[in-house]
Amino acid sequence: MNAELKIAPDVRHDPRPRSAVSGAVGLAGLAGLLSWMIVARGQGMDGPLAALAALLACALPMIMWSLIVDRVHRNPSTGLQWGLPLRPLSESLDISIAKIAALWATWGAIGSFYCVARWYWDGAYLFAMQLLGYAAVPLLLLSVPYVIWLDRRLVDPRDGAWHFGQLIVGRGAAVDRPLLHDYFRSWAIKGFFLAFMLSIVPGNWSLVIAPDAAEITADPVRLAHWLIAAMFMIDVCFATVGYMLTLKPLDAHIRSAHPYAAGWMAALICYPPFILMNEGGPLDYHPGTGDWVSWLSGSPVATALLGAVLVFLTAVYAWATVAFGIRFSNLTHRGILTHGPYAWTKHPAYVSKSLFWWLATMPFLAASGSAIDAIRNTALLAAVTAIYYWRAKTEEKHLSADPAYRDYAEWMERNAPLPRLIRKLRGKSEPAPLPAE
Repeated sequence: MNAELKIAPDVRHDPRPRSAVSGAVGLAGLAGLLSWMIVARGQGMDGPLAALAALLACALPMIMWSLIVDRVHRNPSTGLQWGLPLRPLSESLDISIAKIAALWATWGAIGSFYCVARWYWDGAYLFAMQLLGYAAVPLLLLSVPYVIWLDRRLVDPRDGAWHFGQLIVGRGAAVDRPLLHDYFRSWAIKGFFLAFMLSIVPGNWSLVIAPDAAEITADPVRLAHWLIAAMFMIDVCFATVGYMLTLKPLDAHIRSAHPYAAGWMAALICYPPFILMNEGGPLDYHPGTGDWVSWLSGSPVATALLGAVLVFLTAVYAWATVAFGIRFSNLTHRGILTHGPYAWTKHPAYVSKSLFWWLATMPFLAASGSAIDAIRNTALLAAVTAIYYWRAKTEEKHLSADPAYRDYAEWMERNAPLPRLIRKLRGKSEPAPLPAE
């Protein structure tokens, strides 16, 4: 026992690196969202307007907590200066005009892409297009005072938008190309993923609000399905809010967008219209399979237990998004998280999601009775799991440019339960703990 103590990390002298987001932010948003969900269920408000209200109920408590309690607007990482008088308007107006022109041109390009891409005008995407269409004019008008005010507060207002503005007016020689490219990548991410997230908000909301209590509690399977739907609804609401609130005064802006093509490829093949795992796709592992309910139908206890496990895994998946507060988005660096499920593993969402798929589908058991289906579907789900492993590694490569992430990754190797379990299974020794100060 003494020998084990010598090699085990001593967390008293090896504290976890500070998280860029406090855990209370996500809890505040969750409280607001669940409160509205209770009201909506009581009133039968399962439509798209109620779903939009859910986004507001989720976002407002997080914004208020971030500004009033955490005072994130004072963080040095915002790039804003508060102890000095506002920069004179005469010094920043030219910069602001260039940035507003760049911003409007960027939104115009995204809008044109929406018009050209056919999938945005069919099915659930129609809701997102209508909503963005209604929001276009207010956003254009509000962007003017916002950019002008922001530039008077920024330490360095000549950001990627300003460099794009210089390119627009023909001053390409003065443009910082890496900064400009990061600006383009950031808006491509937001334009692509925000439309998708908005499109699935109403459907996820309805699945949770529409069923009555008697239907939900009819049996353990229906209860598990409803709880899983509720977890996915929470995840979708938080993720959508995250894409909407990429704002410097909230310290939720994009520090950097993923610069590697491999990372973009690994992410995009998991989302429409490029998704490979959907029905009929090359990585569709469902044909000929059953599911956990069909395979365990003869054992109510086993069915209930596995349902509870699947609910737990989905809860971890949702928790991984809630932990971001207002900062969730794919393919971006918006601050390093170290709390909640990110103290267990660097990729709790991918781990829980992959385990859920394996347990829920059981691809190695073919309902068709065909060994070929069993082999094929097991191999395809293994390929899907490998894609998420690939995503995780490309994300680590991107974030490792930040010393804060490297400190976190090193701490995780020494202390996190999942990395330590993997090392133990592989027969590797524990990393040496840091010396006490």
